[in-house]
Amino acid sequence: MRNPRPLEVSVALCTHNGAAFLREQVRSICLQTRPPVEIVLSDDASRDASVEVVRATVAECAAERPAAAPIALRVFENAKALRVVKNFEQAISACTSELIALSDQDDVWMPDRLEKMVARFEQDDNLVLLHTDARLVDAERHDIGDTLFHALEVVPSEVERIHAGNAFDVFLRRNLVTGATTIFRRSLLADALPLPVEWVHDEWLAIVASTTSRVDLLEEPLIEYRQHASNQIGARRDTFAEKVRKALASRGNTHVERAIKAELLLARLLQMGDRVPPEILAKVRSKIVHQRFRAALPASRFARCVPILREAMTGRYDKFGRGFRGVVRDLFESV
Repeated sequence: MRNPRPLEVSVALCTHNGAAFLREQVRSICLQTRPPVEIVLSDDASRDASVEVVRATVAECAAERPAAAPIALRVFENAKALRVVKNFEQAISACTSELIALSDQDDVWMPDRLEKMVARFEQDDNLVLLHTDARLVDAERHDIGDTLFHALEVVPSEVERIHAGNAFDVFLRRNLVTGATTIFRRSLLADALPLPVEWVHDEWLAIVASTTSRVDLLEEPLIEYRQHASNQIGARRDTFAEKVRKALASRGNTHVERAIKAELLLARLLQMGDRVPPEILAKVRSKIVHQRFRAALPASRFARCVPILREAMTGRYDKFGRGFRGVVRDLFESV
């Protein structure tokens, strides 16, 4: 259904010592073919000129487009760092528009990014969250010949399931949503806030949205996703040798942490009441069982063989992980 009124966009921009790249990022936001109405900047105790760079760049862009509607800038400066998840929570909570676009401090948006993404929301009132692919570039914005979806090893079946309205099943296996590429409706915050620090903000927003509403993706790269030494979360496809090393490495607390995350998700979905279908709750409970099983595997690789075979026969490795790859890791990783 087409929305009869144009939708406005707020940008939640989070910074921490990001002055080196911020001018390019903010210019790409302000000079969109369909600009946002506001930028909410949440700066996390930066020791550089991040806030000053953002203020100056917004003013610079306004001077270049004197006839355009002004873009409001609201600034939060944290004396003590909140860290990534809570810093984004502060920014998105303060956004006032119906649509909220997440922004890191070091990327560059394609000029028509908002125009293309907002159009999808205006065409579909049921769409709550939309994310896209990205072009990977180095610190100087040189193309490194890869895309975000390729680095994440996104396969056609996952894309097809998301397009078909089955994003929850995909996200319960693994997160494919990168915040820097994401726009969502402000209505999502009623269910998603407060953001649990055990989850990354983008994966939490995506999976909560997918439990009751439509989540979709655009396969077109609409940002330049900068890869550099200071990335909080980067994107790079593992080589075969790296995959082997991970399979043999210590699991640490990985599966314990994944079980805790699933338990937190279940608790939030139960708070949402009847809007969450019973089959969704059943899948999360089954995910918890699977992660607890993996966390409790014995130290002896030989002793793991039969339990892992039995667990594989339930299909849970395929439903909640990377299938055969997960089986191999559980068989060979150290404890």
